[in-house]
Amino acid sequence: MSILTTHNLSKAYGPDDIFWEISVEVPQRARIALVGPNGAGKTTLLNILVNLDIPTEGDVFIAKGTRVGFLPQRPELLGDHTLYDEQLTAFASVRAMEAELNELAADLTNPAVLERYGKLQTDFELAGGYTYEQRIRLVLQGLGFKPEQDRLHLEQLSGGQKTRALLARLLLESPDLLILDEPTNHLDIEAIEWLEGFLREFSGAVLAVSHDRYFMDAYASTVWELDWGVIETYRGNYSHYLAQRQERHERRMKEYETQQEFLAKEMEYIKRNIAGQNTRQARGKLRRIETLQRSGRIIERPRGKRREMSLRLQAALRSGDKVLMTEQLGVGYEDTGVLFTAPDITLYRGETVGLIGPNGAGKSTFLKTITEQIPPLAGSVRLGAGVQVGYFAQAHEGLNPKNTLIDEVTSIKPMGISSARDWLARYLFTGDDVFRSVSTLSGGERGRLALAKLALTGANLLLLDEPTNHLDIDSQEVLQTVIADFTGTVILVTHDRYLVDALATQIWAARRGEMVVYEGSYKEYKAWRDAQAARAAEESAAKRPAPRAAQQASARKHGLNPFQLQKRIAEAEAKVTAMEEALNDLHDQIGAASVKGDAAKVAALGEAYMQAEADLHNAMAEWELLME
Repeated sequence: MSILTTHNLSKAYGPDDIFWEISVEVPQRARIALVGPNGAGKTTLLNILVNLDIPTEGDVFIAKGTRVGFLPQRPELLGDHTLYDEQLTAFASVRAMEAELNELAADLTNPAVLERYGKLQTDFELAGGYTYEQRIRLVLQGLGFKPEQDRLHLEQLSGGQKTRALLARLLLESPDLLILDEPTNHLDIEAIEWLEGFLREFSGAVLAVSHDRYFMDAYASTVWELDWGVIETYRGNYSHYLAQRQERHERRMKEYETQQEFLAKEMEYIKRNIAGQNTRQARGKLRRIETLQRSGRIIERPRGKRREMSLRLQAALRSGDKVLMTEQLGVGYEDTGVLFTAPDITLYRGETVGLIGPNGAGKSTFLKTITEQIPPLAGSVRLGAGVQVGYFAQAHEGLNPKNTLIDEVTSIKPMGISSARDWLARYLFTGDDVFRSVSTLSGGERGRLALAKLALTGANLLLLDEPTNHLDIDSQEVLQTVIADFTGTVILVTHDRYLVDALATQIWAARRGEMVVYEGSYKEYKAWRDAQAARAAEESAAKRPAPRAAQQASARKHGLNPFQLQKRIAEAEAKVTAMEEALNDLHDQIGAASVKGDAAKVAALGEAYMQAEADLHNAMAEWELLME
């Protein structure tokens, strides 16, 4: 059964049609990725689905009782309450029941009160009342919030934090349909991976617009492609969509060419015979062609991809073999101190580094240290012989908002107006666009302009800080190909795991005040990181005191009323159930890895399994104590 359906949905702004006659369905538990180039109308379509915009024609039908949660690209959170209070609003009805239960617990000798208490307690448990605080903490932590940020008021949050705060509340509300517009914006890799895991277990349906190819591979089972005003549906994740799109285009092109060949032969016969002996046959063929035209069975030529950015990065000079050297390097600012220390590094020509880590870890600061925009707090960083640096800043600080686009490119390399226009056309700026001021550009347009300037530098060491931000997928794919063909050296700061996985020859991970250098691909690094985390958890568990003694001391220390005791028992049971499910999942993963012969993954999963067993044992001990 579908929970949302559209019928012949069309949208136009004046004479410009955005899309037309869109008829799609969102089934229960659907996992849909909506893709398409910038400007195709994806956000407009989402706004119509949630009744924030109206269609020019057509209808949207939502099943009765369906609860819809919507994350826009730029959410507004109003009120003077805190981040934590915002999450509590997802459980308003549950908290009302909790308050009444606490009141009733004081008078359970009254039969009427006892009867009401029993019914309300059942409803409270079914609504997740015993675990909602734990769920809030897990979701906020998963999306990158620290416990000390709970008391920040909404007006103190940045734009990115507000997006994450609203996303957290929507996940906690558990609507029947989540509609998300670029949910991975403002999330670092750890938070995106957490969100992927959450969506895999989410009981409702999900429809999301995203430019994150790795994310779509992880969660989507259906892809809607919105382009040229229509939607095409593909089954599978993003990688499956790419293969199917190519196959579908080739098949339609073959059908088109076959029909065109048939029509050409028929028309040639008609021309030769319309006034000759075979006029009857010729007129019959002409009638059949006219019937094909009237019935709409003439196949239109399949549209190819839209015009793509024509990026080329070429080093003007060859650098020395040693490109970058650090010694006892401390990265940070004088007022905030060292963000992380780096091991002694020697980076060689031709390497591509994936510099990853959580937001605020100091990745951009490291690039600014390399370019001498800020000094190191300790140690040194040196560039090798013949190294020319090209720097792409995440916030595009190198762009002057008062300049025109032509001013910007000619500031890097003097050239005539005609040459500048030709150069900008490669980056999809045509006509009068080249005379626009930088201040009028969108995020994606600013990114393309910054790349146009970078390509003129002839640099042989590229420092790229989030280069795929605001770029549509077609432009991301062009950038990926160009970096792969670049003959110089690249340090790539990004949350785009698809890009890192495709390009990086080594990983530099900024975390917990240090930078870890791993020689290998992103997949290899991730397997190594997970094994390290499992080993650390096992060692930590071994050092913890026996749980029963600690729990008994806690039980003696705190008195619990019947409601509080029942809440603690329910929480413990929920924890045991979750851990048992996690053990079963790990068992299945170990089996799958064994079949593939992946020894490293089997070993890492084995360590995780041992830790999960120990955690389950501790949780069972806590439950037994409460039951006693």
